[in-house]
Amino acid sequence: MTVDRRRLIRRHNPVLTAPHPVDTLTVGNGDIAMTVDLSGLQTFPSFHELRPDPLRVVADGSTGLPEQRQRPFDRDDFQIPLRTQSSWGWYRTRAEREYGLDEAATEYQTMRGPVPYLDRMGLQRAADPIPDELAPGAWFAYNPRRMHLGRLALDATKDGPLIEHPNQLLDARSELDLWSGTVHSEYQLDGAPVVVTTVAHPTAHRFAVRVSSPLLGRGLAVSWVFDPQRDDLAPFELPLAEDVSWEKSTSGCWRGRRSVESTTYMVQIDTTGRLSSHDGATRVTAVTDEAELEVVVTLHEEDPSPATSSRIPATFSSVHDASAAWWEDYWGSGAVVSFEGSSDDRAKELERRTVLSQYLTAVNSAGSTPPAETGLTYNTWNGKFHLEMHWWHAAHFPLWGRGALLERSLGWYHDALPAARDTARRQGYKGARWPKQTDNSAQESPSHIGVFLIWQQPHLIYLLELLYSEGRPATFLEGHYPLIEATADFMADFAQERDGSFVLPPPLIPAQESYLVDRATNTDPTFELAYWSWALRVANEWRQRLGLPIREDWERVGRRMHRPALLPDGTYAALATPPYLLRKDHPSMLMALGWLPDTEIIDAGIMGATLDAVWSNWDLQSSWGWDYPVMAMTAARLGDVERALEAVLLPSSKNQFLANGHNPQMPGFLTLYLPANGGLLAAIAHLVAAVEGGAELPAGWSLTAEGFGTQRRMVDTPVSSA
Repeated sequence: MTVDRRRLIRRHNPVLTAPHPVDTLTVGNGDIAMTVDLSGLQTFPSFHELRPDPLRVVADGSTGLPEQRQRPFDRDDFQIPLRTQSSWGWYRTRAEREYGLDEAATEYQTMRGPVPYLDRMGLQRAADPIPDELAPGAWFAYNPRRMHLGRLALDATKDGPLIEHPNQLLDARSELDLWSGTVHSEYQLDGAPVVVTTVAHPTAHRFAVRVSSPLLGRGLAVSWVFDPQRDDLAPFELPLAEDVSWEKSTSGCWRGRRSVESTTYMVQIDTTGRLSSHDGATRVTAVTDEAELEVVVTLHEEDPSPATSSRIPATFSSVHDASAAWWEDYWGSGAVVSFEGSSDDRAKELERRTVLSQYLTAVNSAGSTPPAETGLTYNTWNGKFHLEMHWWHAAHFPLWGRGALLERSLGWYHDALPAARDTARRQGYKGARWPKQTDNSAQESPSHIGVFLIWQQPHLIYLLELLYSEGRPATFLEGHYPLIEATADFMADFAQERDGSFVLPPPLIPAQESYLVDRATNTDPTFELAYWSWALRVANEWRQRLGLPIREDWERVGRRMHRPALLPDGTYAALATPPYLLRKDHPSMLMALGWLPDTEIIDAGIMGATLDAVWSNWDLQSSWGWDYPVMAMTAARLGDVERALEAVLLPSSKNQFLANGHNPQMPGFLTLYLPANGGLLAAIAHLVAAVEGGAELPAGWSLTAEGFGTQRRMVDTPVSSA
């Protein structure tokens, strides 16, 4: 049966009918995004702003990860802020003095001698107390911050309607048409109808809105507002220096220059109405005497050159038409999955999550740089991106036949390669050591956790292999081989030979970060052992495809990686040193089979027993949104489709999905979590592979899938755990 894609996608259009702090919708293109409220614009920011979690356990992490108290899921605990963010907009604060990066470093004794790590920074957020000795590391961790570029809001002149709270919007209905990437909002305000249509351009950094209402002739307006940056400043950081100026080309076309500290960017506003400036030029308002008003906002990283800039006003129709064409092509290409025909009541919800996750990751996670965990929606970890999460955000793109969206970010890795080589060289290793938390500069952020993680190192090999498996020419291999080589050189050099096999030595922290206090002794995490073995083999496969001889050092290390440790019950430990396994946070040992393709050092039967143990005894309150896809991928690889479905639908407080498709995690901080959306899509690809490989769907489930297959080698047919 051929899937009616338009019907499938549109039946899951998110619709908002009442105000709530999490009920937002986002339009964007992967490099820039705008999040709007029930008004269809960014009209009520204070209603959606983050509020401190009264149950938060404030801790620096020196004695372990803070405990997460048991609590049922309640969406009233969460808020999603209204921001406009981009891949290029960042700013740096000034501090009471200038800090040096070496002030954040500690030397650790290893078998190869002392190795410096930028570990002098805990889990403190900027508003927390920070000891003086951690201030240098904290400043580098907090800077640069991703910038809130401005806000497009419903407004009014002094004679217009008073707009103070979203409860004033009566009979409201705001719908995101996924097929065209357009938000359409209707409501009554001050006794009159208002219709708002909001859209983002698919390639330009541009947003457009059309407002229709008789209130426009009575003072209703649309304003572009330069809000203050909303990120907290640490005690040692100085207030921000900001400046705004405008060039008035015509009454309906203004060009603005905004500076936040040393960062300057440009804004052009085109409108069918008339523009005026208010509040010290931080608010520019468009008004009209007609019943319809269009406003287009274009943002630039810097003043575009005359050769690339056009003085021709941008129009709403041009943005709307470009968006509709791009999204129709997006949904019409690549893979598709439908659960129509299922009698299980949960099938519709899983289909909804799957559709909305495809939209959210295209908007937030498909840009020219790796994405932040909250994408372009608002800042967590100051808007920096985490390279160990790039797989979770974007591996599904090639798995679903849309690898070009992942490919957009590969240029960043090439640009970052010198910095990664410098890190490896400074620590005495060959090759390139990729950072955990970073920004456009590729500078590693100080952290007493992040700098010891190693599981992001093979990710680039995995992502490139996914793209190649999707179908790429020899020029792709040639162009990206330097990334493969530098990554594999570090991996082979990092492993140490002991008694005829290779181990992953301390200091390190595995993907399950619960072992952070033992970083000086942690050895041989199960998942990372398998990942090293697999990735080094794939690196040599790239050499063979290019007609190069295999690297004997890579082959020797990959083939002789130490076998993972077992617990007394015969299941996999998390690592080979005490405490061996803590049953909280990420069950990362499951990733060694399912998330990761087969390796010689992982036994399917043991992994099946390990999955059983996790299923029956794990602290789900401490879990994260991508842990459920992890369990699902392992189950699917073992041929247990029923458990795979149960995993992605587990009714945990960390596995809830809002009306807009977002997955909340931590009140007051992480109120959406895009790695969970990307992880779900990867898990669905594995589930489809299992079914097409002969595994049976449970009773009550029907699945129709199209467009998978070119990458089948990466999510192969099920193995037996018997």
